[in-house]
Amino acid sequence: MGRSERQQLTRRLEVLLMHLLKWQHQPELRGRSWQLTITEQRRRIVKLLTANPSLKPLLNDCFLDAYDDARFGAMKETGLPLNTFPTQPLFDLNDVLDMEYMPD
Repeated sequence: MGRSERQQLTRRLEVLLMHLLKWQHQPELRGRSWQLTITEQRRRIVKLLTANPSLKPLLNDCFLDAYDDARFGAMKETGLPLNTFPTQPLFDLNDVLDMEYMPD
């Protein structure tokens, strides 16, 4: 398993988590574009994990790393204060990767 695959996994999780945070904290702005981005990142993560099974043991660490960066990204994109987004993920990793899950 190469470092680039791990970086790709972390980056895809970051984008996914950032959009889930935006979805959760700005319900009035929810739209098809956000939903499509969430679906696309989930699909690509599954493909990446299937092609690189050695990434699976690193998934939780990548998830936590990505969440920290996703908070900052969500802050920049929404204009909401950073403390709007909890320091620890409210999302369960299994939910995040579930194609049907969307936060309330």
